[in-house]
Amino acid sequence: METIDARQLDFRQLNEAIRQAGDCCRISGCLGQRFIGAGMSGRRIVIDGIPGNALGAYLNGAEIEVNGSAQDAVGDTMNAGRIIVHGSIGDTAGYAMRGGEIYVEGDAGYRAGIHMKVYRDKMPVLVIGGRAGSFLGEYQAGGLIIVLGLGRGSRPATGNFPCAGMHGGKVFLRAPRDGLFLPPQVTASAASEADLAEIRPYLERYCALFRREIAQLLEEEFTVVVPDSGNPYRQMYVQN
Repeated sequence: METIDARQLDFRQLNEAIRQAGDCCRISGCLGQRFIGAGMSGRRIVIDGIPGNALGAYLNGAEIEVNGSAQDAVGDTMNAGRIIVHGSIGDTAGYAMRGGEIYVEGDAGYRAGIHMKVYRDKMPVLVIGGRAGSFLGEYQAGGLIIVLGLGRGSRPATGNFPCAGMHGGKVFLRAPRDGLFLPPQVTASAASEADLAEIRPYLERYCALFRREIAQLLEEEFTVVVPDSGNPYRQMYVQN
């Protein structure tokens, strides 16, 4: 695996070096460069350090693994591939993503999963190991958001106003329904065996990536949130 020293490179120079490195490379000394891996496919990128905004924006099939935290807009409008963050991330992770998977070991900031959508045979998946900030899943139109709430202590799994304007997809919160403050346009219930079977592959992948035991995750109840059939947002965004 070729190693790229990013300390003296801006984001344009760094992305060009990644393109020249072939199918697999490691970036050392990363500190805030934006748009790393934007639009890339068919390669694996390992990052040591903290990438800047829009990591993996428009990602089209590449895999990016970050040994550290990441800033805002991780996976912005990504189409396919996988992003793995061994730390926490900033705001608007998965903004308008329509395919691929994002796995975050720690927490996420505000508006994670905003405008997520399904596109043809693609389904986006966002797994947050810690807690999520306010406006989780705002205007979500499709895909899966899973918040495990690990290490949150007595705090809720999400911040304020989760699922506001949600009109598609599902949100799974590893927390009981009681104590979740959700908008009236959604329906929340205890996850069934069929619900848990739907997300089990992603839970297993999270455990494999971050050395967790799935039995530990399943010790606590999951709540599944879906749009209410009478949700007024549905007619604005979804064609029947």
